[in-house]
Amino acid sequence: MFDSLTDRLTETFRKFAGRARLDETNIQEGLRDVRLALLEADVNFKVVKDFVERVKQRALGQEVLKSVSPGQQVVKVVHDELVDLLGGTNTALDLRGAVPASIMLVGLQGSGKTTTAAKLALFLRREKKMKPYLVPADVYRPAAIDQLHTLARQLDIPAYPSTPDMNPVDICVDAVEKARELGCTLVLFDTAGRLHIDEPLMDELVAIRRGASPQEILFVADAMTGQDAVTVAQSFNERLDITGVVLTKMDGDARGGAALSIKSVTGKPIKFVGLGEKLSELEIFHPDRAASRILGMGDVLTLMEKAQGSIDAAEAEALTRKMAKAQFDLEDFRTQMRRLKTLGSLDGLLKMIPGVSQLRAKLGEVSMPEKELSRTEAIINSMTMDERRRPAIINVSRRTRIAKGSGVDLAAVNQLLKQFEQMNKMMKKVLGGGKMPAMPKMGKGLGQGMGAGMGLPPGMGLPPGMGMDGMDGSQPSAKKELSKKTLLARKKKKLSKKQRKKRS
Repeated sequence: MFDSLTDRLTETFRKFAGRARLDETNIQEGLRDVRLALLEADVNFKVVKDFVERVKQRALGQEVLKSVSPGQQVVKVVHDELVDLLGGTNTALDLRGAVPASIMLVGLQGSGKTTTAAKLALFLRREKKMKPYLVPADVYRPAAIDQLHTLARQLDIPAYPSTPDMNPVDICVDAVEKARELGCTLVLFDTAGRLHIDEPLMDELVAIRRGASPQEILFVADAMTGQDAVTVAQSFNERLDITGVVLTKMDGDARGGAALSIKSVTGKPIKFVGLGEKLSELEIFHPDRAASRILGMGDVLTLMEKAQGSIDAAEAEALTRKMAKAQFDLEDFRTQMRRLKTLGSLDGLLKMIPGVSQLRAKLGEVSMPEKELSRTEAIINSMTMDERRRPAIINVSRRTRIAKGSGVDLAAVNQLLKQFEQMNKMMKKVLGGGKMPAMPKMGKGLGQGMGAGMGLPPGMGLPPGMGMDGMDGSQPSAKKELSKKTLLARKKKKLSKKQRKKRS
């Protein structure tokens, strides 16, 4: 979402890099570009005006350190102000005071309240060990009741048996008692929305708040709506005194203005962000990490948390032992590929690594090898369990069958098996304490780039042109690859030339 803003700000800070010192003139010029970048990102104009003024005052008021360039100093000031603009620190849910605790989700129709209710239930069950109870209170849209019941069955979470002829306030009040009887520790109210704000809707929400007394009232906003989301949030806050905001569809291509404006306008923090359609794709919002992403600094902490949540320590240790003994098979390989997919897109993961966003910009429109991973998995899926565990038994007839079953040509299957064998040998050398073998040369296709050399799935490498032998794509010296026979032949040729010259 913040890609265009990141690009504009990176270009602006590059202009500061050539400055010998900071003064009012060059700061003013640089901040003019920052102002335009924020306005183009659909940030509220009052928020932009105050933000730029604060950055200007701080940049002028600071002494220029000898060890830090003027450009780095401006980046530091902008980063700190962005963190403040986004809320300073992450604000946790406050669910104290009642058992079961309750969360009320409000917002306009289509903002993603129903899906967010299921995502929150899954998140709090996994992270806080709570027992959630889902309550469909949108009786005006029968599909919303069915949708929440479907999600509840998918997550194996109990849900209140609402029907369209029931009163929303009665549903919420009775649901708290039902949750208490079932031993649930959290109730999530999925309330009704409208295409626009109207008095009957607000009156109903106020009545639910008064009757059910939720600890948290979260406004769910579609980040794709930009400034409209901020205006609507302000209206809901005036009537309901919301406790926080959940921004959905943050994985879209909107400009990100809502995320940068909503805290300043409403005074209420962003607590969660939805990053995809999967029920697991809900994250706690960290202002400092979001600011780092916007400025192209990456987000290593979130990347580590994703990895830790996906990898079991005991399983990783057992896998390392198998690698050291060259017992890592294609079944293990497929498991790791599937685990990698749960972390999100490769492009999204790479953006969390500091400096990689600039590298991706230099590479242009090079697509990440998501399709290559899918093709590799399809090949492995076409194998029998015995073949996955003992790749050595896969002869020509088996390879032909696997190729037909996975819809690829025989060369792709051969390449995968060859690179897997090379990777296994390399891991045994490295983890077994042996000498690091030479990196295998990778061609195009499943193993392009450095994927297999790093023990990553084939296809997770550098784009074509960035080879293994030199990170810049350079090839090893041709002289090293010449055979002894060729070198001897050349020496004889040189000697014969000298002899002919002497005779003449």
